[in-house]
Amino acid sequence: MTDNPSRPVRLPRRILSRVWRLLPRWLIPAGVLFGAAAGSVYGAVKPPQYTATSYVIAVPTGETNSDAMAALGFAQAYGRVATQLAVLADAQMWAGVPVKELRSSVRAATSPDAPMVAITADSERRDQAADIANAVSHALTVQADRAKTETGIELVLLSRALKPTEPSSASPALTSLVGASAGGLLGGLALLARPRRVAPTTADGHLGRAQLPAPALAADTEGAR
Repeated sequence: MTDNPSRPVRLPRRILSRVWRLLPRWLIPAGVLFGAAAGSVYGAVKPPQYTATSYVIAVPTGETNSDAMAALGFAQAYGRVATQLAVLADAQMWAGVPVKELRSSVRAATSPDAPMVAITADSERRDQAADIANAVSHALTVQADRAKTETGIELVLLSRALKPTEPSSASPALTSLVGASAGGLLGGLALLARPRRVAPTTADGHLGRAQLPAPALAADTEGAR
């Protein structure tokens, strides 16, 4: 019985070579599965966020020559100062939330057609989201009331924020879908970026080709007979 020392070495190489050839086929499916699992876990672990919005409108007081166009301009201005420290410092007393948290959870939006300011607040608690939005709206109307003698414009509460009934954050199903899409994209990019096998070249730099043996000449064949 003869020993074959090369066989234990060739078998792992064949397995690795076969795995390396099959690996690209599984990059995209594996990326999709991994991304879906990661997105599902993220959606399940992350606390839901609730959003509430209140609205204030700018109206002329009648004490000056301010008109609807002036009200629209002041509404744009008050929308910019709604998230500033002067307003949030007063709002924290009614909301019971520190200014730092208010600054990260409150945003204001205005309309180019209507003199209205929308105050939106996000929170992990549905009741707190409504309280924050209403507190900032109240603080903003107080700020506008202090300057209405000079501006001729006052802010009036148009609609209070109500306690939201559903979370505004993405559901675990949606985060899973987003994760699957991102995982498939990363798998495709990895497939494109993987190193390609380079064909052997000849000494003059051209791609090597397999050389077939030339057929024997008929004359040489007759002479050999």
